[in-house]
Amino acid sequence: MEKIIVRGGNALGGEVTISAAKNSVLPIIAAAILSDDTVIIDNVPFLEDVKVISEVLADIGCEVNFNRNENSLKINSSNISKSIAKSELVQKMRASFLIMGPMIAKYKKFKIASPGGCNIGSRPIDLHIKGFEALGATVTKSHGFIEVDGSEMKGGTIYLDFPSVGATENLIMLATLLEGKTIIENAAMEPEIEDLAYFLISMGAKIKGAGTKTIEIEGVKNLKGTRYTPIYDRIEAGTFMIAAAISNSTIKIHGVEVNHLKPVIEKLKEIGANIDVLEGSKTVIVTGNKIIRPADIITMPYPGFPTDMQSQMMSLLSVSNGTSLINETVFENRFMNAIELQKMGADIKIIGNVAVINGVNRLTGSDVKATDLRSGASLILAGLIADGYTTIRNIYHIDRGYVNIEEKFRRIGANIYRINDED
Repeated sequence: MEKIIVRGGNALGGEVTISAAKNSVLPIIAAAILSDDTVIIDNVPFLEDVKVISEVLADIGCEVNFNRNENSLKINSSNISKSIAKSELVQKMRASFLIMGPMIAKYKKFKIASPGGCNIGSRPIDLHIKGFEALGATVTKSHGFIEVDGSEMKGGTIYLDFPSVGATENLIMLATLLEGKTIIENAAMEPEIEDLAYFLISMGAKIKGAGTKTIEIEGVKNLKGTRYTPIYDRIEAGTFMIAAAISNSTIKIHGVEVNHLKPVIEKLKEIGANIDVLEGSKTVIVTGNKIIRPADIITMPYPGFPTDMQSQMMSLLSVSNGTSLINETVFENRFMNAIELQKMGADIKIIGNVAVINGVNRLTGSDVKATDLRSGASLILAGLIADGYTTIRNIYHIDRGYVNIEEKFRRIGANIYRINDED
């Protein structure tokens, strides 16, 4: 098993470039199914999740080629041969369920295993299924599989009980090829939803309102091939912004969609960090402050404070000069990293869905484990400033969302390495 070892105390500084957004790339890869023409996606981060969903597409008959030199992914879905997805692949990652919408849009019937993913809380696919049924599908669940018959489907109106990102994406993709108009109300408004819509529009889809609460899709008969570059990863950008703040360093970060990170930027300013946005570019310079002020945070669906940044912010607030509160309203199991931070000396108490964080003067290196993707990032951040060595295990979680994270941190001065247990 691989692990990451961080020796704290190094001064950070320099420049880092953010990769494309994992949460945009995954649905865009799934949406490539909708066309029989070749689709090329540029600046693709070669993450474990990207590898898994590419394997899912290859398994059902798509031709998938990754060009490492150009970081591009070429997909041709004209020869799909299967109406069922291999369960061991789907259960590796929740986003695999995103192929359901495109498959039933194009082929009317599909069967898939219940998906897997990070254990950060209940993320039922009921909203996806209710949306399919609202458009006329017949859904059958048996023996761990979900089978959808969409032969009678047509456009209609769907109201989502919760603005689920995955359900919104699946239903947009499905509706692009359905007869008539589909309206999704109480839709998720995340930037990745807009990015998916722009990708589909470049293929010939007719979509209005992506990024708002109401999205309208007018079905078309077919979609053409396209070449597309996804947006930058706002969560990776936020992680490196917190790295500057927690280490009292100055880091220039390229590839920051500032409008997508307003809640994070405002909180970082509140705790004392200085953030300069270079005009006319996607570059910000973040400078930490020796005194980290406490802050209160409530996670919310976009445009609120993102739950995917909560774990990293917990590491920062654990060394603040006071008491902070984090109210997690999205996922009920997202405080698992608190136990690992406590091993490093953090003073954190969990009361229901609220974390009470009393800032301490210092953290100490310890042997900890990543419990999910973002908790792994939070432990690296804590390790950057901890006394001594921090060993982080279960780093396969981290690899699901960050490209060569230890290399990027080394480039800005961190003493961080990935090793095997036998090394």
